[in-house]
Amino acid sequence: MKSAQAWRLGMKDMQILPAPRQRGQLKKPTWIIVLVSLVSFFLVCAYVYPPQNSAACYVFSAHGCKAIQSWLPPSPARALTDDEIASHVVIRDILNMSPSISKTPKIAFLFLTPGALPFEKLWDKFFQGHEGRFSVYVHASKDKPVHFSRYFINREIRSSKVVWGKISMVDAERRLIGNALQDPENMHFVLLSDSCIPLRDFDYVYNYLMYTNVSFVDCFEDPGPHGSGRYSENMLPEVEKKDFRKGAQWFTMKRQHAIIVMADSLYYTKFKEYCRPGMEKGRNCYSDEHYLPTFFYMLDPAGVSNWSVTHVDWSEGKWHPKSYRAQDISFQLMRNITAITDSVHVTSDERKEVQVRPCLWNGNERPCYLFARKFLPESLNNLMNLFPNYTSI
Repeated sequence: MKSAQAWRLGMKDMQILPAPRQRGQLKKPTWIIVLVSLVSFFLVCAYVYPPQNSAACYVFSAHGCKAIQSWLPPSPARALTDDEIASHVVIRDILNMSPSISKTPKIAFLFLTPGALPFEKLWDKFFQGHEGRFSVYVHASKDKPVHFSRYFINREIRSSKVVWGKISMVDAERRLIGNALQDPENMHFVLLSDSCIPLRDFDYVYNYLMYTNVSFVDCFEDPGPHGSGRYSENMLPEVEKKDFRKGAQWFTMKRQHAIIVMADSLYYTKFKEYCRPGMEKGRNCYSDEHYLPTFFYMLDPAGVSNWSVTHVDWSEGKWHPKSYRAQDISFQLMRNITAITDSVHVTSDERKEVQVRPCLWNGNERPCYLFARKFLPESLNNLMNLFPNYTSI
């Protein structure tokens, strides 16, 4: 009985103890839900409506558009048009063919000039003693040049008017390539202007070009107004904005690549019609800066170097590169140019991103340049006095 009373007393005592406080339901972390929702919303927007300029890309990431693309799932593959299928089949078969073997392989030097070649005497020195290892082709768009070197006499091809910035520049390049391809011994093709000079001796140039596994075609992505800003959606579906590239026109090219350039009509026509000065919204597009870089980026990106072996100095920040006058010519200048081992590109957007890449020859770092421009005719005598000393640096 006493134990029962004690139990009741114990229970009574327990009842007068304060009841434990009931916890209300945990509040949901609303701010986290809102944050996740906003991030998801922006990612979906970035995927469905990609940023149209580089500045917008940096809103999402300090690394720009490439960082955004790495977050997003790959876009579904687009079905090729009939013209694309036909073009890709031909180009693929050409690239997969074993390179033709010649007993006397030659380099074709393709000179694109309005008339006279002011450095013909310098090139004559460069070619001397190497007959049978090179050929020369001259496209003179205005005046028939008077030649002083036996290597240039009767080497003009049928030429047409060339207008700076228009497709006629590409037409002249293709005309030179087409004529040079008629000689089956020509294995590598070098495009040069009237203001170009050689930086190395012939043997160095020959070995550098003949024993490489790529063509030296300049190619880089410029998200700014002078790069992707020149793109026209009229190029769709064959040429998409993400593939639009820029580069200097001065190339060297192995024979297989020269053949596919001549075989192409699909991409050439796109650039002929939709990459020209005076386009819609006041935009200017220059096909000689975009056609070949875009073409090779789309069809054989691993087959090109992404830099040109012709040096040009854009440090003055003008529409045209620095011109070298007679007083500029010195052994030190030539030494400085030939010592360069990095390729440099600068984008035209607000960030002015400097892209630096080592010049790799068959995987090994080598000097970048074999030729240089833009040299004025008055510099000829000084260059002749320095040659061949500077070419053996």
